[in-house]
Amino acid sequence: MLELKSSLGKVFMTIETDLDNRWIWVTWQGYLTAANIQAGAHAYTTALAQAGFSCVLNDTRLVRGPWGHSMDWVINEWAPNAAKAGLRHFAMITTPESLAEGSATEFYSQLTAFQARVFDSLEEAQHWLRSIC
Repeated sequence: MLELKSSLGKVFMTIETDLDNRWIWVTWQGYLTAANIQAGAHAYTTALAQAGFSCVLNDTRLVRGPWGHSMDWVINEWAPNAAKAGLRHFAMITTPESLAEGSATEFYSQLTAFQARVFDSLEEAQHWLRSIC
């Protein structure tokens, strides 16, 4: 497992290569800056490409606050590059009615580079990925 830390030394992301399920499992936490989002997205996209997988389980339930400040970069720069790295299926887990969930819905509605679904349950997200990965 890889941990990414903020400039203050706090973990904002963990990345796990799940060999059994053939996906990259990403867990975000805390308040995310644009720099954290870019560093984290690059790190797990690299892990995806190195593993040769096409699926990501992206858990944002521990994120505090919105991340819409990075939406343009995520949609227009990261997503096409992630698709080139092999990403085909992206399951995002959110906490319903949170500010982060609002950002997730905006992300999902604008995304065209790969198939993404938003879930409020870890089990549902895992079930969906298992059916296609």
